[in-house]
Amino acid sequence: MRNNPISATIDFAASGVQHGYLRLPYSRNDSAWGSIQIPITQVKNGSGPCALLTGANHGDEYEGPLALIELAATLRAEAVSGTVIILPFMNYPAFLAGTRVSPLDHLNMNRVFPGKPDGSPTEKIADYFQRTLLPMADLVLDFHSGGKTLDFIPFAASHALEDAEQQARCRAARDAFNAPFSIEMREIDALGMYDDAVERLGKTFVTTELGGGGTATPYTTEIARKGLRNLLIHAGILQGDLIRAPSRLLSQDDDGCFHFTNHNGLVDFAVSLGQTVAKGDLIARIWDTGHTGIAPRNFYALMDGIVTARHHPGLVQAGDCLAVLATEITAQPSEQKA
Repeated sequence: MRNNPISATIDFAASGVQHGYLRLPYSRNDSAWGSIQIPITQVKNGSGPCALLTGANHGDEYEGPLALIELAATLRAEAVSGTVIILPFMNYPAFLAGTRVSPLDHLNMNRVFPGKPDGSPTEKIADYFQRTLLPMADLVLDFHSGGKTLDFIPFAASHALEDAEQQARCRAARDAFNAPFSIEMREIDALGMYDDAVERLGKTFVTTELGGGGTATPYTTEIARKGLRNLLIHAGILQGDLIRAPSRLLSQDDDGCFHFTNHNGLVDFAVSLGQTVAKGDLIARIWDTGHTGIAPRNFYALMDGIVTARHHPGLVQAGDCLAVLATEITAQPSEQKA
């Protein structure tokens, strides 16, 4: 396999605080010998565990970048036992454009893993993570929110895994993050996801969904900052006490949690985020925007559950995800079986 063309301007073996770039050569019309420079910070002290922290896997999600760019500016080596690698803008071209996918190749970073060293820019970045950054990490945190087209209740998530010991590690890290909701998340399609790439390497992995609508709020950003600190304390990289608040535990057991529309139109939600619904309850009505005087199409809950996500903003197209439900678990996280 070819070597990846990305080079780091920091020395991953060196101790202390380093700020630099992952430099990807990118020849284009306005810069024949240009490059994409993805900001990176490493803080290293001693031989403890390594945490790899990423935001803007999708470029229109902002809580992660806000929490991570502040951490990069304030974290000192003497506070750390181990290594913290911080990339606030994982998909840098998409982040600069404010779009979910890269404007350079129109690829979704979270669907191209393990990437290609001789592929498009997004595939090259994914390959560098797969072959260089992920092998160094013990703990991986990838911040997400709903971007411009979804809105979520704020949650930290892990996945059901075949390896019981790894699943227990991921659950414990998720619960230490201590978002208002903690969920064992189901993916529509895990093929090519960063999550799957991390978990296949046996790493401890936590992800989030912290709001949406293409913006961040003081509430959701503070959840990101607190959870980030908690997770580093949980890993033994930072010292201190976890800041804990009540967190409701949720699970997604089957594909019935996803609710899709097969019609275009103006969505009229009958439920709010965080609301409890029963199977058969009205989720939303979709009004035809090409005509007046026509009754709306009704969409009903396929299961009992809590509304964890909904489409944003008001217009939908056939195939869009309207809403996602999850089931509340009454057992505390420590009582779950791995």
